[in-house]
Amino acid sequence: MKRILLIATGGTIASRYTDTGLSPQISGEELLSFVPEAREFCHADVISPFNLDSTNVKREQWLALERVIEENYSFYDGFVICHGTDTMAYTAAALSYLIQNSRKPIVITGAQRPIDLPVTDARTNLIDSLRFASHDQAHDVCIVFNGQAIAGTRAKKERTQSYNAFSSINYPPIAVIQEKRIVFYITDSGQTGGETKFYHDLDPKIFLYKLVPGSGGKVLRLMIPDYDALIIECFGVGGIPDYDGDSIAEALKEWKEAGKIVVMATQVTNEGSDMSVYQVGQAIKDSLDLPESYDMTLESTVTKVMWILSETKDPEEFKKLFYRTVNHDILFNINR
Repeated sequence: MKRILLIATGGTIASRYTDTGLSPQISGEELLSFVPEAREFCHADVISPFNLDSTNVKREQWLALERVIEENYSFYDGFVICHGTDTMAYTAAALSYLIQNSRKPIVITGAQRPIDLPVTDARTNLIDSLRFASHDQAHDVCIVFNGQAIAGTRAKKERTQSYNAFSSINYPPIAVIQEKRIVFYITDSGQTGGETKFYHDLDPKIFLYKLVPGSGGKVLRLMIPDYDALIIECFGVGGIPDYDGDSIAEALKEWKEAGKIVVMATQVTNEGSDMSVYQVGQAIKDSLDLPESYDMTLESTVTKVMWILSETKDPEEFKKLFYRTVNHDILFNINR
């Protein structure tokens, strides 16, 4: 029988209604009591490093989760993290970079409705996650939600209330869970090889800037002293506007001259970026030699930049690590 560590962190799955709205109040032990059938295939212990609405989860909580898993890694066959849905994709991506080449499954789940309600997705998501974490073929960081296992770097919350809240972006789901049956679509490890490696820091000084028509370079210049990296959400496949008198390109050049990292991404969810398609993208990419995220999600782009900059600030080393595939996070540019 597999040994699973349930890591309770709050979120809707563990919430109750109060006079001021839903608030996490249900313990990890109580969560397990709603899925007694889990005792048929696993033994689960519980730990709760924090108890938060996921809106309040940030770098410090990601590092706390990494520590809990690293400290308990040799004692358990798998891990299930109960987490709020709003920042779940960020947490899954962050843990994918903090814990690489994991041969044990690290599953993140939650719910759109609390587990103690008569009608809820929470009980199904929790039992599916425990079952997936107990499977011999499961490994690495993933989100299990609404009957799907999604690579931790490929998940995005696309619906605020429906049970099918998460989609796998630019990559197929790892597996589907149907009652007691798990069907794997992806059977390779998705890794670069080597032993499981734990990392212990993330650089929080990252700014994600979404372009809107009329965006100029002035505000970007003001942020240079306070951040180590800038990620630009471009239009379409990757276009940067050129407005007279307030050039974004000139502002990005100043970022580069200050020794900062600039990464180009797209604000379009599906199919990724390719700045070589249009002149408005190719010209600036070539002149400034900017890396771009291609088919990566924004959540993965942000947390991967945080991880890399905690390891190196050298632009060339940054690009090598940025384009190295971790947990299926980037495919588009592999042969470029």
